[in-house]
Amino acid sequence: MRGISTPAIAVARKAGIEFSVQSYEVAGEHGPEGWGVEAARALGLDPARVFKTLIVLLDDGRLAVTIIPVAARLRPKSAAAAFGAREAHLAAAHDAERATGYVLGGISPLGQRRKLSAALDASAFDFPTIHVSAGQRGLQIELSPHDLARLISATTASLTS
Repeated sequence: MRGISTPAIAVARKAGIEFSVQSYEVAGEHGPEGWGVEAARALGLDPARVFKTLIVLLDDGRLAVTIIPVAARLRPKSAAAAFGAREAHLAAAHDAERATGYVLGGISPLGQRRKLSAALDASAFDFPTIHVSAGQRGLQIELSPHDLARLISATTASLTS
């Protein structure tokens, strides 16, 4: 996908990693399954290989990044433990957007405005490559989970139920 650039794509390019970008048509607001499941369906991908980026607020006031499969549910206690906190819950939409520089449905773990601590679900390493948002709705980036973890200094944890 030549000509398309987002901060996430710029980070991948600058790092010199192997990656690809896929685009798909976004149909207005997301349905009950969420943006990520719709992205997987639109691209004909196994939802287990497509990951969503969720920003959590920890009990000590820090924001943190969790990356989990799109069809899975975040387990708050596991997210908290991954960051050495007692509690975690989803951050307010405006806080997530302000911290990352991305809009909901297009939050990428790469190229965020603020450097936040990150945790990648262990299931990502079941695949040679995974897909995450490339920084805007309708755009996904495919890359190695090892490259993703390295680029964002992510810890690995079982984050889902």
